[in-house]
Amino acid sequence: MPRSPRSPGDYGAFIQDQAQGTRDARPRRITQRNRNTCRLPEEPLPNTDPDTFLLPAHVIAPGLTQCMLGFVSWFTCLACFLRTRAHRVLFNSCRSRLLFQKLMEKIGLLALCVIGFWVLSIHLPSKMQFCQDPDESNPLQNLRFYQEKVQHHTGEIQDLRCSMNQLIARLQDMEALSDERMAQKIMKMIHGDYIEKPDFALKSIGATIDFDHTSATYNHDKARSYWNWIRLWNYAQPPDVILEPNVTPGNCWAFEGDRGQVTIRLPQKIYLSNLTLQHIPKTISLSGSLDTAPKDFVVYGMEGTPREEVFLGAFQFQPENTIQMFSLQNQPARPFGAVKVKISSNWGNLRFTCLYRVRVHGSVAPPGNQPS
Repeated sequence: MPRSPRSPGDYGAFIQDQAQGTRDARPRRITQRNRNTCRLPEEPLPNTDPDTFLLPAHVIAPGLTQCMLGFVSWFTCLACFLRTRAHRVLFNSCRSRLLFQKLMEKIGLLALCVIGFWVLSIHLPSKMQFCQDPDESNPLQNLRFYQEKVQHHTGEIQDLRCSMNQLIARLQDMEALSDERMAQKIMKMIHGDYIEKPDFALKSIGATIDFDHTSATYNHDKARSYWNWIRLWNYAQPPDVILEPNVTPGNCWAFEGDRGQVTIRLPQKIYLSNLTLQHIPKTISLSGSLDTAPKDFVVYGMEGTPREEVFLGAFQFQPENTIQMFSLQNQPARPFGAVKVKISSNWGNLRFTCLYRVRVHGSVAPPGNQPS
């Protein structure tokens, strides 16, 4: 029978060869019988089963040819027997090898499972003990442990509440203090105390108005009070109102038009250095505008009889800045007993101009002899 191209060690090839040999054996014998019809019939070969294999005991036809045929037949049977045994041994070894490989795989998996279980049994209990409470085994101890925790957290919450109350109290004190400071700052802005310079034009220390060198007060009909065509009093403020620190809406000296002047007699001769003008802010103005504020003005120092006017500077007042201080050009320094402020324009009102406060700064002693 023809051999398969597969290797003899392959178990599947051996099974296929056996099956193919069984299928092809009978037709080939029939074909050979049909082809050789004139040949003498041959006796059937003895049983070639490997389990019941027996060597030929005698040769039927005498002679050298029959001996050779018998030897070839015996050798063929021996080869078949050896081949069958070799296939069986090879089959048994392959199956043993497969079983051994499967057994080793199972043993390897089992060993890996055992090692993994051992590692988990070592590390997992320590982590569980780290996460769990130390007295978990005992319910009473566990309850006591949680009770202590609750008491501890309760104390922390009470401490936080006390801290919050103290913080709120401090914030309220700071807010009150800031409000007080803000109010003081506003009062300083109103009264002009933040200038921090002595004012020699205060009425309270002896400063007066020289009405001979001062413009007339603006008299409006609404500023007068009448009874049966008899004027009782006049609400218009006199010029000396500019020498007082009360700067409120309406408490100002007004003169007609946009040009006027005022002369302030100082309580004593002063070496003049600065002059300050003050006006109310727009936010508290009754008219909502600052058109009555002075704009361009000139300052003169007056001394001697007759009055000698010394030019000390020309300036412009900006009503957005309610208090402005201007440096006078008193060089070389001379003492003056009076100051004239001559206003040449205002910020748009053609009927009158309002002057709220004028402050004069300087020193009694010459600037070079002042104590440091």
